[in-house]
Amino acid sequence: MINRMNSIKISKAGRLFILLILLQLTSSNLYAQNLLIPIETIHNALVLQVENNKDLNIVYFGKKLASSTEYNKIAAMYKQTGDYTGQLNSAYTPAGSRNLVEPAVAVTHADGNNSLDLRYLSHTNNKLNENVSLLSIRLKDPVYNFEVTLFYKSYFKEDVIEQWTEIKHTEKGSVVLQKFASANLHLKAGSFYLNQYHGDWAKEMQPEESKLSHGIKTLDSKLGTRANLFQPSVFMISMDKPATEDEGSVLYGAMEWSGNFKIDLELDYQDNLRIIAGMNNYASPYTLKPNEIFSTPAFLYTFSTSGKGDASRKLQSWARNYKLLDGKGTRLTLLNNWEATYFDFNEQKLAELLKDTKKLGVDFFLLDDGWFGNKYPRNDDHAGLGDWQENKKKLPNGISSLVKEAQNVGTKFGIWIEPEMVNPKSELYEKHPDWVIKQPKRDEYYFRNQLVLDLSNPKVQDFVYGIVDGLFTKNPTLAYIKWDCNAVIYNAYSSHLKNQSHFYIEYVKGLYKVLEKIRAKYPKVPMMLCSGGGGRVDYAALQYFTEFWPSDNTDPLERVFMQWEYSYFYPAISSSNHVTDWGKQPIKFRTDVAMMGKLGFDIVVSKLGENDLKFCQEAIKTYDAVKPIIWQGDQYRLSDPKENSVASIAYINEAKSAGIIFNYLVNYRYGAKSTQPIRLKGLDPNKKYTIKEINLYPGTNSSLDGAKGYSGDFLMKIGFNPDVNSGRSSVILKIEESK
Repeated sequence: MINRMNSIKISKAGRLFILLILLQLTSSNLYAQNLLIPIETIHNALVLQVENNKDLNIVYFGKKLASSTEYNKIAAMYKQTGDYTGQLNSAYTPAGSRNLVEPAVAVTHADGNNSLDLRYLSHTNNKLNENVSLLSIRLKDPVYNFEVTLFYKSYFKEDVIEQWTEIKHTEKGSVVLQKFASANLHLKAGSFYLNQYHGDWAKEMQPEESKLSHGIKTLDSKLGTRANLFQPSVFMISMDKPATEDEGSVLYGAMEWSGNFKIDLELDYQDNLRIIAGMNNYASPYTLKPNEIFSTPAFLYTFSTSGKGDASRKLQSWARNYKLLDGKGTRLTLLNNWEATYFDFNEQKLAELLKDTKKLGVDFFLLDDGWFGNKYPRNDDHAGLGDWQENKKKLPNGISSLVKEAQNVGTKFGIWIEPEMVNPKSELYEKHPDWVIKQPKRDEYYFRNQLVLDLSNPKVQDFVYGIVDGLFTKNPTLAYIKWDCNAVIYNAYSSHLKNQSHFYIEYVKGLYKVLEKIRAKYPKVPMMLCSGGGGRVDYAALQYFTEFWPSDNTDPLERVFMQWEYSYFYPAISSSNHVTDWGKQPIKFRTDVAMMGKLGFDIVVSKLGENDLKFCQEAIKTYDAVKPIIWQGDQYRLSDPKENSVASIAYINEAKSAGIIFNYLVNYRYGAKSTQPIRLKGLDPNKKYTIKEINLYPGTNSSLDGAKGYSGDFLMKIGFNPDVNSGRSSVILKIEESK
């Protein structure tokens, strides 16, 4: 090239200028080609690479290498079918240019053009503390003034990454975002197995595993609210073979978003898996003005090469330390009136139940649905929602008198609300029909006899905040809020919004604004996240709530299975479990199952037999003594109820000096029992332990010898038989280090 330059009559200065440009381009290409951006946690690595054309691609995801300098050798080891586009492993795949697969982002520019190309501009990596780092990477279209910033927040000890994006532009008009994912992952393995969940009311968290085939598998929700009712926004991907509890490579993914979500799992023609996760773009093209920033919610993931149990312990630890409200704190036990009274109560009935709260020994009394509405009293679920004044017939002296009565008997008082909803038969509906989500020209269609309020409207946001604030203003010692959400969105339309395609997104943003405002004023008040059961369970919501309600199905046998599945993604301290009259199991079985989380009662205390009452009273004392281990200990699933006659779950403290082991008979065929020892996990093999049965029913003795000692090595290699059978259908063991 330089010789050719010499054959052309160019000035010396001109030749020098061209030479400098060539050197700069060569240097830039070499720099870009070799620029690796590794995101490393204690065990794992996600490695990004800037290609010579400034494409940003994923070159590795998995167990981290001992030497980070060897990440640049990985790509050459794969001899798969050629990538015609250079974008199959894109870190954030744009639509409309070279891409031929599912995009992470698609736009219509201000001039109507639908193409997008994103090239690397720069990146910064900030260490927020000793454990948390935040990487941001700027990408820009070389033709349009359109930018995307990718964010990767990594938690070193927990092997967790949260990923989200910010989108902005300075074009001469508005840009329409057609798709706007939070994350775009690229995985390599011999095969991939998806463990997803499905369900309905009272049938939450039903697992289903399948091998992924070529094409796109989509997990999504279009419900608006109660978004997890049919399809929870959590999943697992096993690589090469289905992961077991203690073996195999597995990725856990979860959307941190309380509305419509979409997760595309695409096995491409190279046999690699692409995961694109974010808000659902269904009916939601978003018009973005110049200089406006569109932020996506976080997509959360963790990865383990040691099976599902290890991955879940990482996620549980992360949740307690960083996301769940007061995840390292304590929780209150309660007595709920719902199954004792339903809507039929008055001050006298509630006063007696308040005494039962003290008699039982729990921390507070929770008044459930039915306490409000006057013109349209809340005597069933057809009327009153939205009219949050005390019903004068049921409660002539108001909530305040009940709060005071609770104090008089030495307990606390909490209350149920469903502030996002409205019955058509209500004063609120009559006064503010424009606050209700409904199509103006179509017949109303109800879910549980109610409609949803339009939280995209700031006036409605103020109203919903005012419900909570008004309760605390009148009753400063109120101890607890149960926040329910029972309806999905039909006939989506907001009389407030000019652009209806923004509705599903703005509704959830409005909900978060209300919750942020509540937490700014009442930062520590315990609140339960309920949604007709488990219809709204995600970490974006749980940063405002201390616990969630897994299901309205409180049959203890069903709950063994549900709580097992929830525990893969959520820690025990976040799961609100109540003892009720559902199911055919004895009170001990029901109570033992509820103790695997945040214990509560929803029973008629006055109808308990003498021994049943005594058992509950003693069980609460036992629970108070061991709950720190259950809430903050490492969870180990020992015997799967789907595969065995006995379910067994252990919680072991950090020092490996104590633990609680729950064991349940889940198969009631003749002779079903714990025929073999159950191998324990998480112990110190060199320590000596004793195992004692606790939470015994009055008048019964344990069949186990609590004086014998065992090494941790023996208990993890041979195991321990809890002697579960039809006469001992629920057995709780306490394991302690022998001093």
